[in-house]
Amino acid sequence: MVKKEELPDCPVATTVQLIGNKWKLLILRNLLVRPWRFNELMKSLDGISQKVLTDSLRSMEADGIITRTVYPEVPPRVEYSLSELGETLRPILDAMQVWGQEYKDNL
Repeated sequence: MVKKEELPDCPVATTVQLIGNKWKLLILRNLLVRPWRFNELMKSLDGISQKVLTDSLRSMEADGIITRTVYPEVPPRVEYSLSELGETLRPILDAMQVWGQEYKDNL
């Protein structure tokens, strides 16, 4: 997890640092709906590499935004879902969706 002193002074910059890249936002968009497995995410995010997806998931897990659940099965099953902290991003992402749709509708 990022230490408080490593974060920018500006709260908006902090948010952008934590979730402000294309792939993290699209991963979060998917996780708002339900838990996802790694390969499901890979298939749903056209153009993402395995390395970028792995790095993004690890980063968001370290920041406390998502949780990784490993089920004791053979073969092992791993699911990613929003953490309690990650759920607090829901209104922000919902607002982004509404704004994006309104922008597209007005073009």
